[in-house]
Amino acid sequence: MHFDVADLKLFVHIAELENVTRGAERAALSAAAASARLKSLEGQLGSRLFYRESRGVSLTPAGEILLRHARVILRQFEHVKSDFSVHAADAAGHIRIFANTTAITEVLPKVLARFMGERPEVTVDLQERSTREVVRGILDAAADIGIVAGPIGSPRLESICFSTDRLVLVTPASHPLNRWRSIAFEKALQYPHVALRGSTLQGFLTELVDSMDGRLNVRIAMSSFESMCMMIEAGVGIGLLPETAAIRHAKGMRLNVIQLSDAWAFRERRVLFREMNALPACARVFLNGLMSDSETANLRARP
Repeated sequence: MHFDVADLKLFVHIAELENVTRGAERAALSAAAASARLKSLEGQLGSRLFYRESRGVSLTPAGEILLRHARVILRQFEHVKSDFSVHAADAAGHIRIFANTTAITEVLPKVLARFMGERPEVTVDLQERSTREVVRGILDAAADIGIVAGPIGSPRLESICFSTDRLVLVTPASHPLNRWRSIAFEKALQYPHVALRGSTLQGFLTELVDSMDGRLNVRIAMSSFESMCMMIEAGVGIGLLPETAAIRHAKGMRLNVIQLSDAWAFRERRVLFREMNALPACARVFLNGLMSDSETANLRARP
């Protein structure tokens, strides 16, 4: 059996775009050349990789298996090229990170700004994903590093807890719930909420309320924690936020922060990867920076 990296790249392009012609264009090949390469690949593997349909193609079970392996091989190939470049091994390269909403807004800006400032040759592809999508992305080698809060439910991945995260309830300065210092989230369901539009946090909250057989009355959805807090301050509703974001915005707004007694409100932030030694050198340096920054923040937070 013999196939080269170009065959695998072409296969992945076609699988992701679900179209042979568009996959060929991304690989800088003609449709005829791409079809010939694909046919040769299927012959070598002895398996059909795609179902041909009127609107494009879809993966067969054998194609699904090859896609998982191809992504791993291609990412490792890129890492090898990066580590053996003319630059210092950790000074150049590319990292793809899948992370949840809180990590993207509360953790990564500072860490990435310093890391990328020190290594101008490193590029980063940062994508917001749900916890389920982050885990699947690392398992499928679609990303190098994943950052989530809470349990990951996959023993096949390596993970490190680098900090903790607490969800709190934010209310206007005058609200019936303000007489409580700590409450169960269920008590908040009777009031209108301000949500974070399209976020992993909102997806988590929706699943949580469904599991409680409850209903979340979302009065308005905003695009950031800051805009959420502005609406909450104006009395539009109440909202669930990470404690770090809630405290930061409460300093400049008339808001009240209420602790939640629910066990799920306290979460571990974890960084995920398939195998530490298989990460490119620049990614390992990034992880060290993330851990170091978190340890410093924890020391500052101790009384």
